[in-house]
Amino acid sequence: MTDSAEEHELDATQRRERPDGDADLAPARPSGAAPTDVQLQDALDRARTGDEHGFALLWRTLHPPLLRYLTVRSPDAREDVASETWVQVVRDLPGFGGDVDEFRGWLFTIARNRAIDHGRTRVRRSTVPVAAPSEHVADPLTASAEDDAVARSSTEEAVRLVASLPVEQAEMVMLRVVAGLDVAVVARLVGKKPGTVRVAVHRALKELARDPRARALGKVV
Repeated sequence: MTDSAEEHELDATQRRERPDGDADLAPARPSGAAPTDVQLQDALDRARTGDEHGFALLWRTLHPPLLRYLTVRSPDAREDVASETWVQVVRDLPGFGGDVDEFRGWLFTIARNRAIDHGRTRVRRSTVPVAAPSEHVADPLTASAEDDAVARSSTEEAVRLVASLPVEQAEMVMLRVVAGLDVAVVARLVGKKPGTVRVAVHRALKELARDPRARALGKVV
């Protein structure tokens, strides 16, 4: 089946499953007390004026998915690349004029560019083990140590599972599903057509669904 034919089939399937007819793969939101987009927009507006609490909320919300993405995109230096990304965000944030969705796209664009730069300046290893994410921090008011251990294990397993895909496909899954970026934004980042991204992510999720460990992916994304 050609990409265009599979994309048409994918769109038709999603329209049958979703009454609103939106053919996009809507990124799942984690359950719990995650900030709403309205709260994140308010935090972004405050952060632009130098408010530390506003920036802290943005960081707490977006740093974990950023690390997960970099675990796939730049596994040998994800912490360094993430730090460089946030340094640039802090430096350039006063001049950023977009909304919170555009901020997500901007953040991951910076991260991707930093990862590419890092890859050009380091000697590539023949094999690079996938680092286990360590960004999950339990809230002592809402989670027990046991709950946190389960959540951490699920996160690590999910990222390893995605990392088992071809690099290009894994990156699109992380940007689309974990980072929650729109298809058009992912397409612009990776230099592909939106339809190509949609089909690639669909194929990847179908492939991952065959692995029993894929249950962990649902808990993370």
